[in-house]
Amino acid sequence: MTRSLLVVAGEASGDRAAASVIGRLAGVDAFGLGGEALARRGVDLVSDLRASTALGIGGTAARAVGVFGAWRAVHAAVKRRRPRAALLVNYSDFNSRLAPHLRSAGVRVLWYGAPQVWAWRRGRAHKLAPHIDVMAVMLPFEEPIWRGAGVDVRYVGHPALETTPLSRDLARQALGLTPYAAAIALLPGSRPHEVRRMLPAMLEAYRRLLSDRASVDARVLVAPSLDPTTRIWLGDRCRAMRVGTFDVDPTAGAPEVLGAFDVALCASGTASLEAALARAVPIVVYRVDIVTEIVARLLVQSPHIALPNVLLGRRAFPELLQRDAAPDLMFEALGRALDERGSLLATCAEVESVFAGARTPSLAVASVLAPWLAAPPSSR
Repeated sequence: MTRSLLVVAGEASGDRAAASVIGRLAGVDAFGLGGEALARRGVDLVSDLRASTALGIGGTAARAVGVFGAWRAVHAAVKRRRPRAALLVNYSDFNSRLAPHLRSAGVRVLWYGAPQVWAWRRGRAHKLAPHIDVMAVMLPFEEPIWRGAGVDVRYVGHPALETTPLSRDLARQALGLTPYAAAIALLPGSRPHEVRRMLPAMLEAYRRLLSDRASVDARVLVAPSLDPTTRIWLGDRCRAMRVGTFDVDPTAGAPEVLGAFDVALCASGTASLEAALARAVPIVVYRVDIVTEIVARLLVQSPHIALPNVLLGRRAFPELLQRDAAPDLMFEALGRALDERGSLLATCAEVESVFAGARTPSLAVASVLAPWLAAPPSSR
């Protein structure tokens, strides 16, 4: 009897989270959309996530072509392989369109990492509810939101909690950091357009810090989801500024080495939470195009962008957005974070305490999927 499972993870963080779940499921025939972490777990990738997030500097139109190609590949594979269940991880726009098709085909749907309805378009929860069997949420305050929409929801915790980090000394050795220097992590993002928009300003901010302080060192952490063209572009910029790079392990992610750093200058997203949990004080910076900015101002309801700030309900860590994501303001924020790191470490510990009792989300998700895969196929 087949134990076929569709997996859809269109982003680097989702790829790692899904891979951890697959590692807890024995004898499953998994296929779908993902990256290197899922491939290492033996998942048959019918589409690589880099095809829908990369494509060099082609912009929105090129990415749309990649997403459409991924959609067609996933649909064709579902019809051919008839999975018993689906594990959808983050990637909200894609998965919100896929879930209704899966349910109509009799596929049970578990969504791991809910759409951020708490930030914008809360009405999406009610629209998605009929198409989801179980929603596994990563943040504790999301559970009542989805339950109120009529969804069978389980709070499982965040995947960042599951990575076993290297010790600070071993991580600094692996990164080749200057002994005893204050260490700065530069995380410009996992998508090419993010990296191209954010990296130059980050490097310039670090150059100014280097000229202002006697002993600092930095590394750019390179996401495994970046395409070769973007990697070459990134490497050229870093060499020109004499800043070292480090390729993040696809399975362990940045948390494996973040403990080596004192401060992390990072693009908005999972990285800010990973940094706080690793005690690398996060400074969140982000820029989007003017159209996206206008839409966000109209729709976004959350007063905070950085996940640690969202969790704590206050501006505990700096957020430099749009015009404020400039080298001079980044430089000032880096200096303050280094000077105030002692007190900010207590705030990082406060972030971790939010997740008390939810330390193994992949096990919780796998425990939902396992009986679905063992049960007879649905007649729905």
